[in-house]
Amino acid sequence: MQYLPGHNILEITKLHHYFGHGKLITQTLFDINLTIKAGEIVIMTGPSGSGKTTLLTLIGGLRSVQVGSLKFNGQELLGASKEDLVQVRRQIGYIFQAHNLLDFLTAMQNVQMSLELQHNISQRESYIQSETMLNAVNLGDRINYYPSDLSGGQKQRVAIARALVSRPKLVLADEPTAALDSKSGRDVVNLMQQLAKEQDCTILIVTHDNRILDIADRIITMEDGHLMQQIRNI
Repeated sequence: MQYLPGHNILEITKLHHYFGHGKLITQTLFDINLTIKAGEIVIMTGPSGSGKTTLLTLIGGLRSVQVGSLKFNGQELLGASKEDLVQVRRQIGYIFQAHNLLDFLTAMQNVQMSLELQHNISQRESYIQSETMLNAVNLGDRINYYPSDLSGGQKQRVAIARALVSRPKLVLADEPTAALDSKSGRDVVNLMQQLAKEQDCTILIVTHDNRILDIADRIITMEDGHLMQQIRNI
């Protein structure tokens, strides 16, 4: 499907989600309604256990939609096949608190892994794109370093490069600054903001970090599985 800047990249209607079965079933999301436009930066806040990460995994195609409608770039994910979800995941970049780098791969190899999901990219083109992205995150002199030789902020920048190298339509970031000090955290979100704007992709960040709220176009709050409020930054 063609990507049109300004259209709705995400449309969620009456979404509910449950864990468990029978008498042990527990509802974790209640009647979620949310629309995010292409190019928006949205921050999701709320207490631990409020359902933020569950919603993020549904949006990212990492869990199956059970009840309600969730459309990513116009494609309905309710009832989507495993193959459909794989295609969706190829259009999404993921950044996690723990960066999830593979310790036995260099920074370059970690970033290149993201391109292995893409078709028709040669090894040389994969290298060039990964090198370009690592330069963009100011790690051009660290491309052959292993994660154990990088600082926390540098590891998270590798994770950002890995998430953005395939030019995704949407970036999902779960507590990307939680393990970083104030300056490194600010550097990381500024970098995400800059690169995403350059690539015209959408960012959805789950965070407890009040220091980075100013980068958002909109802030949404979840509590006890409910979407409580939405605030648009001025």
